[in-house]
Amino acid sequence: MRVALFVTCVNDALHPGTGTAVVRLLERLGVTVDFPAAQSCCGQPQYNTGYRHETEPLLRRTARAFEGYEYVVTPSGSCAAMVREHYPRIGRRAAAEGRGGELAALADGLAPRTYELTEFLVDVLGRVDVGAYFPYAVTYHPSCHGLRSLGLGDRPRRLLRAVKGLDLVELPGAEECCGFGGTFAVKNPDVSAAMGADKVRAALGTGADVLCGADNSCLLHLGGTLRRQGAPLRTLHLAEILASTEEDFR
Repeated sequence: MRVALFVTCVNDALHPGTGTAVVRLLERLGVTVDFPAAQSCCGQPQYNTGYRHETEPLLRRTARAFEGYEYVVTPSGSCAAMVREHYPRIGRRAAAEGRGGELAALADGLAPRTYELTEFLVDVLGRVDVGAYFPYAVTYHPSCHGLRSLGLGDRPRRLLRAVKGLDLVELPGAEECCGFGGTFAVKNPDVSAAMGADKVRAALGTGADVLCGADNSCLLHLGGTLRRQGAPLRTLHLAEILASTEEDFR
């Protein structure tokens, strides 16, 4: 099986280790991973800020970058939700405005082929135990897009529970937003910081070693809060845990 990795701009610029981990994990499971170099930002920041027309070239670029792939896999529920939920809306609006059906066709062609990583592992590959080893106590924060837009449910937790050596500690108030919300954190910094502080307080109360998530944008927000507090809890993307094996700890 061959898939395309949609690494996302946040991961590419700030967390490249997550993309490397996805490749390592999928290749260990027998999947060939391509990285289409033409990929760029999906346009979510622009769209969330109200610049729908400015998002359209990025929709077009993204859809064309991943043409020909049956599966497009991304380690970001946020960007997967942008492609699956908002791209078709952008396409329909463009058509309704009399600007043709090109964007709608591109969006409708890409959306059903786009999978968040845990969806792909559980639903497509049929894998829960991916042969990972991670000897730490971990608590999991489900990001809003993965939880509410994609409906990931317990897929991430099922994958974590199957990791050898990992002690999964439930996070109180797990379904509450961490306060990042992309451009929300820029527009409403005080509210965002307060929400992040609440989430961090709950995570520290678990006694876990690692705060795990499936969106590095949320982890970037929470990690900054933790560092400013001098807290020992570290953040780590789910893919990096699933990619780990016993050889990494010898």
